[in-house]
Amino acid sequence: MKTEQKNYTLPIIVMFALFFMIAFVTNFAGSMGVIVKNQFHASNALSQLGTLANFIAYACMGIPAGIILKRKGYKFTSLAAVTVGFVGVGIQFLSGYVESFGVYVLGAFVAGFSMCMLNIVVNPMLNTLGGGGNKGNQLIQFGGSCNSIGGTIAPVLLGYLIGGSAETATVSDAAPAMIIAMAIFALAAVIIGLVRIPEPHIETAEERAARKAGNKVKDKYGPLSFRHFVLGAVAIFFYVGIEVGIPNIANLYMTTPTVESAQKLVADYEFQQDPANAEFLARIEAEDKANADNEDYAPQVVAESSYEKARGVLDGSVKEGRGLTAKLAGVLIGIYWFLMMCGRLIGGAIGGRVSSRRMLAVVSSMAMIFVLCIMFIPRSAVVEIPFIEGVVPVNMVFMVLCGLCTSVMWGGIFNLAAEGLGKYTPAASGIFMTLVCGGGILPFLQGGIADMAGYMTSYWLVFGCLCYLLFYALAGSKNVNKDIKTE
Repeated sequence: MKTEQKNYTLPIIVMFALFFMIAFVTNFAGSMGVIVKNQFHASNALSQLGTLANFIAYACMGIPAGIILKRKGYKFTSLAAVTVGFVGVGIQFLSGYVESFGVYVLGAFVAGFSMCMLNIVVNPMLNTLGGGGNKGNQLIQFGGSCNSIGGTIAPVLLGYLIGGSAETATVSDAAPAMIIAMAIFALAAVIIGLVRIPEPHIETAEERAARKAGNKVKDKYGPLSFRHFVLGAVAIFFYVGIEVGIPNIANLYMTTPTVESAQKLVADYEFQQDPANAEFLARIEAEDKANADNEDYAPQVVAESSYEKARGVLDGSVKEGRGLTAKLAGVLIGIYWFLMMCGRLIGGAIGGRVSSRRMLAVVSSMAMIFVLCIMFIPRSAVVEIPFIEGVVPVNMVFMVLCGLCTSVMWGGIFNLAAEGLGKYTPAASGIFMTLVCGGGILPFLQGGIADMAGYMTSYWLVFGCLCYLLFYALAGSKNVNKDIKTE
């Protein structure tokens, strides 16, 4: 008798597409920090409030989403997720026209519910379709490559939309990207509705009847009974904070003026606002308006928000940055996410032969070295990169290289933490997603440190988190609770 071989190609493709949307929407919220900081005169910490709201939604929705996944299955959960995502991005879209910081944060929060639910679906699903172990990790790494494509496109697209001047950009300038996101969500809903997705972890009819009758036998064990899972959940909290914090704070650092550029901005603004120079101001305003659609044109009129930020740099209330254009900064952040894609492709290619434990230990060690380079390479060290227009600070080159390291961390941690959980996997996935809120909390804290002690000092928080990931890879990921039955 022949055993029918199941073909999961289409479900895997759908999971890859959802991975793409997770990063596109999440990184879009992170990159918007530059616009929010300037349009609403926010501090470095408050500029990360959209990211914080996006990730705090994970803390609110993680466990409920795990319950939904268990009761309703992968298809229902993913359909609900893309619907909520459409609404969340739509609210952010509207915030650009009502010019409300609160509405923008609300939209980011609602979109965060969607990202949480999508993560709950794609990670255990790909791990299951791959058969767990190294093969499951390999499939998650390939899915992560699609995630990185979305992450790469988001900041580059935003930098293109706002052009060279971050100071004059508004949330409404990013409207085309949000329309694209809503269109993809709508298309994803149609595809998911038509595709047959396997449901390996959905509750059985007997389990459902017992639950409704109140006769369900409570299991004395759960995911939290496994030490390696508990430590892995903490590792995920730190990892997502690392992945998001490195580029987000770097973006703020690169686009904040230097002392020299701040002095010039203040002088130019005061000259332009002098009543004696009204004719000159009218002329350059007309030139700026005439070249509004020219992405290579640098506006001549100094905006009041730019003046206020420059004054802050000069009086010490705003920490000095590097004064790069938003476009150049967006390209560098985009390369960071592009290298994450490359790293995940490499991780996917070797994932069947290299253990998750070894992979996580190596990349954590490398990232620690790169973060030290970010903090201690002198400001005077710059380099010209042929395919990038403009001079790039050398320490930001190491920021970009961190993308290679963070690329395979998620898949490695999830694979190690979920190994051997069996029937507890859906509940574990919900807890995992709850702790993804670290992607909002840690960058918010890092932004606060940057406000108080400077941008480079804030990277000590990232370094400390990387130390924990190294510990988890070397010791914390070992399953010491193999006596618990999981089937």
